[in-house]
Amino acid sequence: MDGQFSLQQHGITVREIFRNMSPSGLYEEAIRHEPGTSLSDTGCLIAYSGEKTGRSPKDKRVVRHADSESKVWWGPVNFPLDESTFSINRERAIDYLNTRSRIYCVDAYAGWDPAQRLKVRVICARPYHALFMHNMLIRPTDQELETFGEPDFVIFNAGAFPANRYTTGMTSRTSVDLSIERREVVLLGTEYAGEMKKAVFTFMNYLLPDRGILSMHCSATCDRKTGQSSVLFGLSGTGKTTLSADPHRYLVGDDEHGWSDDGIFNIEGGCYAKAVYLTRESEPDIFEALRFGAVLENVVYDRAHRHVDFNDTSITQNTRGAYPIEHMRNAKIPCVAGHPSDVIFLTCDAFGVLPPVSRLTAEQAMYYFISGYTAKVAGTEMGVTEPEATFSPCFGGPFLVWHPGEYARLLAEKILRHGSAVWLVNTGWSGGAYGTGSRMPLRFTRAIIDGIHTGELREAAVVRDPIMGLDVVTACTGVPGEMLQPALSWRDRGAYEATARKLAERFRLNFEKYAGSVDAAVAASGPGGEGTQG
Repeated sequence: MDGQFSLQQHGITVREIFRNMSPSGLYEEAIRHEPGTSLSDTGCLIAYSGEKTGRSPKDKRVVRHADSESKVWWGPVNFPLDESTFSINRERAIDYLNTRSRIYCVDAYAGWDPAQRLKVRVICARPYHALFMHNMLIRPTDQELETFGEPDFVIFNAGAFPANRYTTGMTSRTSVDLSIERREVVLLGTEYAGEMKKAVFTFMNYLLPDRGILSMHCSATCDRKTGQSSVLFGLSGTGKTTLSADPHRYLVGDDEHGWSDDGIFNIEGGCYAKAVYLTRESEPDIFEALRFGAVLENVVYDRAHRHVDFNDTSITQNTRGAYPIEHMRNAKIPCVAGHPSDVIFLTCDAFGVLPPVSRLTAEQAMYYFISGYTAKVAGTEMGVTEPEATFSPCFGGPFLVWHPGEYARLLAEKILRHGSAVWLVNTGWSGGAYGTGSRMPLRFTRAIIDGIHTGELREAAVVRDPIMGLDVVTACTGVPGEMLQPALSWRDRGAYEATARKLAERFRLNFEKYAGSVDAAVAASGPGGEGTQG
């Protein structure tokens, strides 16, 4: 507790404010003041988020303001909120926080590039939330903390207190409200910690493109010798974190990055890995990272020995572990790297139609980036219990602020300027659709990623898929040849072609709403388009 520190400028009048406590101190606070909190046998803090065990994207709102209104992509991703309602929710959050006897404050940074660094302040009532953001943001040194000053962005986390459903614009007891002009986020009715990290990312998704920097929902690694990077786009559950834990390369980050004229940089200071079915054998680096200082969220454990059962999904399939990036043995600190040699789109195809790896043209890169086809993985969002096919623009639709075409334009500019190769990698189903085929073995996907990074696949033979229009890579060391071509891996060729045509039609229908905002060559590069003919 800092006796000289005050949050009165934010309306917080609580006397006991614990600012930037150490992990040890937050452990003590959590055990003493948060019922149900415990320690695992590896030293992790085990905490529970209550009713909400995933994000609530339908409850995300952005204040409509004259200064930013023309830049925001309004619609199902960014629901408009008037300034008056934001003020009501903000006051409701502050009133709740002022009823607490103890308040926790985390002052830290977003963005490893000093020129783009954002000072973030998190005000919350749960030590678990403070430790989570201590891990997920970039931790200041003691000297930096002394001169931190006023923040650039503030999160008021009153998640234990509900929104008032009778307030104009509220559709539930949960509300995640962003004011771009005030540079603030208010959380009501959800204690899921991931909402805080995604609130920061959403704001950076507005701020960075305004500076000509591409903000990316991706993981990133870099070559140990050259420093040249590789970025892997994908929604939660497609393998961003798992595949970036690459023993042959340095880890730059697992989820959020910016691509500037100087190269790429991680936005975060930690990793937020899915823990379901985690084993030491399958993902040794992530398994070892879940030690003292890390947070394990919504897991089930043996109360006698405190051993976590990662196979138990009785609370949620969206079990998570949050840890500082320094816990990864191959982390590159500071988390910056050169321009990407390869841009990889990870997709979890529930229909089993997309090949394990395809090489994309620049136009196809924009098309598939804007389309963002994947499947929602069970537990990532509330109410999703099994894989569900979806299109999420830029592989991060819930976090976009600008129109997807703006992010795609920035991507195209950068891949052409820096000569990056672009790949579409399916980590979903093979040999049939969900329920018939099987999930792509992780060892084969790792072999594909290795082949991309060594340059093997740049020289590999390809065949044109006549339905999807993709250049399908036909040979990769460590991957059976018949698995690389879906038409050969399905037992029923007719069933494959019928399913592929249905998926191609879904792509076409989804892209209709973007076709008018991109070049004709991009619109024609999707399945069945003129640009896909060999």
